[in-house]
Amino acid sequence: MNLSQKHCVPCEGGTPPLPEDKENELHTHVPTWIILRDEAHKLRKLFSFKNFKESIQFVNQLAEIAEQEGHHPDIYIFYNKVQIDLFTHAVGGLSENDFIMAAKIDEIQ
Repeated sequence: MNLSQKHCVPCEGGTPPLPEDKENELHTHVPTWIILRDEAHKLRKLFSFKNFKESIQFVNQLAEIAEQEGHHPDIYIFYNKVQIDLFTHAVGGLSENDFIMAAKIDEIQ
């Protein structure tokens, strides 16, 4: 299964987040991302670039994908580093959409 070829589907409140075994299975497709298992489970990755301009170019590409997929990550910019956090607000944790977005983001980096 190539997650980057899939598309995000709308999530509704009341849908449960993925169980940990399904998170672990999907994580094998995006192993450079970290799964945070705090209050709400999240995916996180830190990207490094040569300078601020490259960081912003990456964020702009990411924004296009997020708009196309209707799934928007939390983005933190630190000069030449960009931290991305993915989780599905509507379910209060991780959904397959988060892993799909992680795979799509990895393709532009």
